[in-house]
Amino acid sequence: MNDQQLLRYSRHILLDQIGIEGQQRLLAARALVIGAGGLGSPAAMYLASAGVGQITLVDHDTVDLTNLQRQIAHTTERIGQPKAASAQITLGQINPEISVIALNERADEARLHELVAQADVVLDCTDNFATRHAVNRACVALGKPLVSGAVIRFDGQISVFDPRSGSQPCYSCLFPQDQHFEDVACSTMGVFAPLVGVVGAMQAAEALKLLMQVGTSLAGRLLMLDGLYMEWTSISVGRNDACPVCANKTSMI
Repeated sequence: MNDQQLLRYSRHILLDQIGIEGQQRLLAARALVIGAGGLGSPAAMYLASAGVGQITLVDHDTVDLTNLQRQIAHTTERIGQPKAASAQITLGQINPEISVIALNERADEARLHELVAQADVVLDCTDNFATRHAVNRACVALGKPLVSGAVIRFDGQISVFDPRSGSQPCYSCLFPQDQHFEDVACSTMGVFAPLVGVVGAMQAAEALKLLMQVGTSLAGRLLMLDGLYMEWTSISVGRNDACPVCANKTSMI
């Protein structure tokens, strides 16, 4: 690291659990953020400020006035612009030293497989089960850790699904892909703006811990937040031995 980097990341380097070695891991890391909206905005912004060397943003949508109540990577002046490109500008302003790749597209199964293969960690910041399951399948197939978050109304949840050990559950163990779960859109149900910031920031925290190899991740746990009463609930999530996605996967490490 050069002198400017030592100064920029000094508050990380001061932490015994991180130090220079941990910060260098971040600088060499590649994160894939799928969704540049309410969750993807704070998640990507913290990844950028922390110094993750390459961040790939994937989103097919454009900035709308109704997004600005909670999607903090975007501004009024960028209404109508692709969200991925808008977020790319914001991340570049936060940290011009990192590489930010903006993909204005809806990634299908094959494309997700390609993008996940290039990443060290994947953050699912989407809002529908079909995409979440597609992302999960790619992460399980390629042995890449997945940080998943969701928020609607005053309720939030976050977990980590890490297939590398061969013993942890995947997203489909918790929400089976062959069962019907109704997608609940914030456009019809509403969402409490700061809650996406809380969960998105936690997604960034879990991703950074995974990249730096510090602490204990949320793998095997689902953390839920009741934003009305600010009450956290943590439940254990076990692996489904009959899961069609991960049951036949062996240890990756």
